[in-house]
Amino acid sequence: MTFPERHWYRFSWVSALLAPAAVAFGAVVRMRRALYRTGFLRTIRVAVPVVIVGNLVVGGTGKTPLVLWLAAELARRGRRPGIVSRGHGAGASHPRPVPIGGDPAEFGDEPLLHAERGNSPVWVGRHRAATAAALLAANPECDVIICDDGLQHYGLARDFEIAVRDARGAGNGLLLPAGPLREPVSRRVDAWVVNGAAAAPGEFAMRLVAAGIRRVAPPAAEVPLEELSGKRLHAVAGIGDPRRFFVQLNDLGLAPRTHVFPDHHSYRPAELVFPDCDFVLMTEKDAVKCRTFENDRLLALRVDAEVDARLADQVELRIRGRSPA
Repeated sequence: MTFPERHWYRFSWVSALLAPAAVAFGAVVRMRRALYRTGFLRTIRVAVPVVIVGNLVVGGTGKTPLVLWLAAELARRGRRPGIVSRGHGAGASHPRPVPIGGDPAEFGDEPLLHAERGNSPVWVGRHRAATAAALLAANPECDVIICDDGLQHYGLARDFEIAVRDARGAGNGLLLPAGPLREPVSRRVDAWVVNGAAAAPGEFAMRLVAAGIRRVAPPAAEVPLEELSGKRLHAVAGIGDPRRFFVQLNDLGLAPRTHVFPDHHSYRPAELVFPDCDFVLMTEKDAVKCRTFENDRLLALRVDAEVDARLADQVELRIRGRSPA
């Protein structure tokens, strides 16, 4: 268990000590929202509807597979979505398209996954409104923008907001730095998606299902599950909730030795060399950062999101009123 998990997902002496700082952080959050609401800070509206997918807590809750699912679902309904993202840790500051097989240090791990798993144009940049405008200029056929992890970025006007939570919920319910919350749990959004936990009335259920295991090194050949039977397995995870990944492996009948790394960890080849090891399993998000390693024992578990289709119905109803400019 990481240090934040020990203190953000329960009440502890550390969270109590940091409570005054959380109150101050909350005041800044409320002031910032008020400045955008009153027009003192500028909100930019682009030429097509914008759907925001984000969360209230720090760390991953399943936004990336949800964005992939939503883009595919809207495309199936005749839409032509584009995806914009800041790209966690990305070196790119000005808007630019994300190429398949690009450098994670330049574009970020999640945008690369969007580009490689989906069929929509993906752009990254520090300023999401400028990035969305650049994507539309280069791809005028796009008629909806999906913004990955943009809930707190009010500079981009939005037509529909989706917040994702998982089984960890809101932790101790406190704002940063005493808890995991970026904004109060009272923050209103258009839809809540619950990943891997029971959905309350009015919320939308989502679960991640295994969709195959592939070698990390190109050409990413598929590895049958039976091939791992009786093998000495290790598993690494540098995501928001590593336990979710390890449980998925257990559900597949695999029992690897597990190793937790920080979210968005930039791996070094030596960190993935273990004694008594035949294969090392990792998430797709981790895998995009390890493709150049000369290690044919690295495998990635591919997952797909299964989401209540009514969510796409609601998004479509909302954005139908806005036609592309």
